[in-house]
Amino acid sequence: MASDSDVVHRGGCHCRRVRWQVEAPASVVAWICNCSNCSMRGNTHFGVPSRDKFRLDPGAEEFITTYTFGTHTAKHTFCKVCGISSFYVSRSNPDGVSITVACVDPGTLEHVEYKHADGKNWEAWFARQQQH
Repeated sequence: MASDSDVVHRGGCHCRRVRWQVEAPASVVAWICNCSNCSMRGNTHFGVPSRDKFRLDPGAEEFITTYTFGTHTAKHTFCKVCGISSFYVSRSNPDGVSITVACVDPGTLEHVEYKHADGKNWEAWFARQQQH
C-alpha cells in the first residue's frame, strides 16, 4: 500500500469508533494553526496531499459528522460519540486530508517537526508559503 518513502500510520478518535489508516512519511511537518477553529480545538495537524492515501476502516463512516463554515471548502470531521476530530479536509488542500498528530497510534511517526501557520491571515500566509 505505501510507497518506499511512506509508511502506513493507523489512528482514530478516542472511543475508537472512527479508525483509519493513512500513507505518509515517518517524519512529518505538523502545523500549529492560530485560526479560530484550530486554536479553539488545540489541533496540530500534518497534510497528506491525496485522499487516495487515506482509508476509513469499515463502519467508521456512520460515526462521523461534518462541520463547515465560511467558504465551506474545509470539511471538519468529528466522531459523533466522543467528539474528537482525528482528520479533516483543509481549505488549502481540498483534494487531500489533514491528520491530527495526537490521533496517530504510537509507533510509526519517527519525527514530528512543529511549525506555526497563520490561519488568522490565511490567504496572505498561504500565498507566501507557495512562493517558497
